[in-house]
Amino acid sequence: MLSNQIIQASIDELRSITRIDLCVMDLQGTVAASTMDAAEVPVELVLEFAESAADSQTVSGYYLFKVMEAEDAAYVVVSRGGEDAYMVGKIAVSQIRQLMTAYKAKLDKDNFLQNLILDNLLLVDIYNRARKLHIPAEGRRAVLLIETASEEDAEIMEMLRGLFLTYNGDYLTAVEERNIILIKSLGEEESYPELRRVAEMIVDMVNAEAMVNVKVSFGTIVQELKDVSKSFKEAKMALDVGRIFYEETNVIAYHSLGIGRLIYQLPKNLCRIFIREIFGRDEIPEEIDEEILNTIQKFFQNNLNISETSRQLFVHRNTLVYRIEKVQKITGLDMRNFEDALTFNIALMVVNYLKHLEL
Repeated sequence: MLSNQIIQASIDELRSITRIDLCVMDLQGTVAASTMDAAEVPVELVLEFAESAADSQTVSGYYLFKVMEAEDAAYVVVSRGGEDAYMVGKIAVSQIRQLMTAYKAKLDKDNFLQNLILDNLLLVDIYNRARKLHIPAEGRRAVLLIETASEEDAEIMEMLRGLFLTYNGDYLTAVEERNIILIKSLGEEESYPELRRVAEMIVDMVNAEAMVNVKVSFGTIVQELKDVSKSFKEAKMALDVGRIFYEETNVIAYHSLGIGRLIYQLPKNLCRIFIREIFGRDEIPEEIDEEILNTIQKFFQNNLNISETSRQLFVHRNTLVYRIEKVQKITGLDMRNFEDALTFNIALMVVNYLKHLEL
């Protein structure tokens, strides 16, 4: 059913144009929306009218109309206020009926897209339903997954609807709380840099207007509607991998996950064997404290450049060398050697992955 807010907005607009008061009730006599004092509306007459076979009726200066959905009545519209009340009541009925039709079409499209994304449709059903809903079966598309950190999904969804319109080939839907799905249509010349710009724009806009931090991930570009579920699965994996290995990153692309994607797909027991081989135990040794870990991470970021790392950390070069040699003494890995540095970095990522699995 339509939300009461939508019906209220519709009759408020009619009231401001025509000066005719309107009230919309369901078949149990509950007021859905009204521009008049609802207590003045004769509920008993409305209920009697709802049970009758008539489509419209005039009683004690009130005009009563049924809003039909298929062959059943869904609402009763009551109008009053002069000689134009009958005409305005009929207009209100027509407007509410159109809103119901549009809402039903939206629900049908949302239902189709959700089942498409979750891979719940047969191939023949995808093409048949897409044709009925006027959704092109072919075209370059990618799925962007927007994860919100709060319960403000509805507000963010409406905000995004203003940016990504259906007639441009973009579709918005959701299959679970705190996740909004954007199926983005792409031109022939558009590729991953454009997808990243769209994702960054979403992050900046939601942060600025809704004051909510979001993460956006996106899958690979597909050529046909049937492959949208593949792009969604990739976007979902990118979000999971980003949450584990790239926590401070707000935009995560599946095609650039690198080693994180590989580790994410490794069996848990294999990860534990690897960690024991590096550290001799199931976790990072206590001797490698937070200060040393931050130092090593900064060393990696500066491509194993000791001078640049010591400058950014505001520590003496000898202090940095001491910390690197301490790690070498504990693990046998020399961070100044590329292969050893890569092994240690992977080990840290595997430890984070194991911690995530235990949550």
